[in-house]
Amino acid sequence: MQTIRSIKGMQAASRKLARQGKGIGLVPTMGYLHEGHLALIRRAKKAADVVVVSIFVNPAQFAPNEDFKRYPRDEKGDMRKIKSAGGDIVFIPRTNDIYPDDFQTYVTVEKLTKKLEGKSRPTHFRGVTTVVAKLFNIIRPDVAVFGMKDYQQAVVLRQMMRDLGYPIKFIVAPTVREKDGLAMSSRNRYFDDIGRWEAVCLYYALRTAREMVKGGVDDPKLVKREMTAVIRSNCPSAQVDYIAFTEFWTLTSVRKIDRNTVCSLAVRVHDVRLIDNMRLC
Repeated sequence: MQTIRSIKGMQAASRKLARQGKGIGLVPTMGYLHEGHLALIRRAKKAADVVVVSIFVNPAQFAPNEDFKRYPRDEKGDMRKIKSAGGDIVFIPRTNDIYPDDFQTYVTVEKLTKKLEGKSRPTHFRGVTTVVAKLFNIIRPDVAVFGMKDYQQAVVLRQMMRDLGYPIKFIVAPTVREKDGLAMSSRNRYFDDIGRWEAVCLYYALRTAREMVKGGVDDPKLVKREMTAVIRSNCPSAQVDYIAFTEFWTLTSVRKIDRNTVCSLAVRVHDVRLIDNMRLC
């Protein structure tokens, strides 16, 4: 497995692979990898000859009051995990290479970023789209794999890719969960034992929603009311940011739940903000 830290080095490696006729798969990450990330690497390995995993804690997607400085980092552990999952190249760029002092250019997707996470974190997606566009330009992948865990992010990036004409196969892989249903996330490490036990309230709420829909309920208001009650009963101190029911690719709010509906929610559990989602049909 090869480690590359410079943009020029990564560009040279990508061009060499292209000349050799090798298909390149990209899995962008912010590091502190868990099984969810490794599943993305394995999925990319099925679709490409060579898998590049980027590790970059992107300051542009954090607001000033968010957890950029304390975001977990474990480069040595990440390297071992990437190798075990079949990654071929690890790209670890320096912050001042991605964002030099005179950096002025950002990529913005308009409508899709105004909803859900965009309401709570108005500068977040501009940072995500900008850094992913840079990674696409540097690495020139044939395939890019993202997780359903960050559903809105995947929708936004797919739109960016289509709008800017990137010739990339875009794959959204299923969310990987702990045994009790909690979606795997690097932020789960912030919990103490009680917080971790109560964090599963998001999954319980989504599971309740799915059961209601299977039972014939298609009114989002009724489902939301029951989901909120489930969250409160499992974590009395939880703060619900939003519970939304949207069409899969447009993020348009729906009045009636159908097979294209995704339920997304953001909940603060013991001062840790978690997101999750589920298709309900």
